Amino acid sequence: MRNKIRKASLAIVLCVGYAFMNSAQAQNNGWGEGAKLEDAEVVVEKNRVIELPNAARNFEKFKVDPPAVADRNVRYRFEDYRLPSQDIELQMRVLTIKQDELTKLYGNYLKAGFGNYATLYLKGYFHNKRSETSSFGANFSHVGSARGPEVKDQSAVSNSSIGVHGERYLPGFTIGGRLGYERDKNHFYGYAPSLQNEVDKDTTKQIFNRINANGYLHNHTSESPFLYKAGVKLNYLNDRYDMSEANIALNLNSEYTIDEISGFKVDADLSFVQHKDSSSVSRTFFKLNPSYERQFGAARVTIGANVAYTGDEVNDARQFNIYPQFRIGIEPIKDNLLIYAGLGGDLQRVTLYELTKENPWIAPNVDVADINKGLEVYGGFSANLSNYVHLTGRVAYQNYRNLYFYNNSRADSTKFDLVYDDGVTNVLNIYSEAVFDYIDEVRLGLKLDYNKYNTASLDQPFHRPELMASVFATYNFYDKILFNSELYYIGSSFGRIYRPDGTFVTRETDNIIDLNLKADYKFTNTFTVFLMANNLLGNKYERFVNYPVKSINVIGGVTYSF
Repeated sequence: MRNKIRKASLAIVLCVGYAFMNSAQAQNNGWGEGAKLEDAEVVVEKNRVIELPNAARNFEKFKVDPPAVADRNVRYRFEDYRLPSQDIELQMRVLTIKQDELTKLYGNYLKAGFGNYATLYLKGYFHNKRSETSSFGANFSHVGSARGPEVKDQSAVSNSSIGVHGERYLPGFTIGGRLGYERDKNHFYGYAPSLQNEVDKDTTKQIFNRINANGYLHNHTSESPFLYKAGVKLNYLNDRYDMSEANIALNLNSEYTIDEISGFKVDADLSFVQHKDSSSVSRTFFKLNPSYERQFGAARVTIGANVAYTGDEVNDARQFNIYPQFRIGIEPIKDNLLIYAGLGGDLQRVTLYELTKENPWIAPNVDVADINKGLEVYGGFSANLSNYVHLTGRVAYQNYRNLYFYNNSRADSTKFDLVYDDGVTNVLNIYSEAVFDYIDEVRLGLKLDYNKYNTASLDQPFHRPELMASVFATYNFYDKILFNSELYYIGSSFGRIYRPDGTFVTRETDNIIDLNLKADYKFTNTFTVFLMANNLLGNKYERFVNYPVKSINVIGGVTYSF
């Protein structure tokens, strides 16, 4: 590099020197001032051709030899860099999303109130809170009036109960049960008021003791194609007059889903009743109901049979029965309109345990028989309108054997016997219901149940009214005030009163119109006051002959929830 710089410097010096010498020489040759140019002739040859010699072309590419491959030993060095240990307290805060707080549940409450007719009102309900493994609770109730509608304390009434219940959720199935005790006290006050001073109050008292226990097992929460619920039940009843009844019942409800459009169902019931009064009676009951269901487009068809047996001998009861069953349901608007029709029959278990709840003035030594619904042809519909209105309608023509009726006893008109139609009782039943439900704030409803009885041997369908209807309404005002009201109508029915000389008179009961109101005012989530008013129209109507009910009765009290 340095040699190249030296050569370039020397060339520059020579050029400058050479130019200086030419300039001096030109001045010396007369190119200066005062010098004169001599005449000269310049000849330009136009036809001169400049010829250059041919250049030799080299077509051979330059060859560059690759570098020689040498052995390369690469050495890697790993160094462990560590920070010096220091005791530093880092103040770090992890940002989290606040979890929504669960709404506090008030699963327990106590209610206490007092009303006219010297009425004491007590209720309590206790239950565990949220749990994924179990559900259990207890309850008690006492509603009693020291005075009644007639003959003062001789028409007193009280109803008390206490019970416990629970369920345990296990993998694949649920097990649960209930245990309860009830005590109902009534009086046979359906005698003439003129006999008030002649009748011993203690002889009119009736007390029913009821014990009920049941246990069950089901897998309805599983995803198995075979679902079942099996249970066992024990009901025991006795009264003040040495009557007793024990009922042990087993039941099974099962269904097997073949696919999305078909499946089998099998229901079975077995009951043993031991009834003891002036004599002992054993009553056996068995029913098996297999059926097959299949979906055909918008239609669902059910075909099956009901096989039933009863050990009753009352009124020459038919003991062994087979009822064919057929039902078709069409759903032209899915989940909004269902139209169905079918035919079938059934054997219904009847016990004094239930009858004494319906009529507490039943006479001793009554004959109890199961209801045999020999043939029923029915049709109906169910519709949902605008998600707020639900309509239901059903029409059925039924044939019964041993359908029971209540009639005043020959021996004592303050008590009621069970009487049966000697033959087939035909019933035309029309049922309809309309409910308007708006976002848990307003609920309005109308129910109508019409039964036209055609008896074979009885003069009247004693104490079975033809028409029962009710209108009910509920209004929730900002979860602060809750109103409930019900207006119901029960048509008249008939009862037969026997005179001492053996003659009788048929009496018609009242047409019942009853209005009930209830209001709850919530001061806080734990404290509420309530007011209940029943029979606001003040009519002492008779649902059963000789037994008028209370006039206006009002109960007020408080509720404590926790």
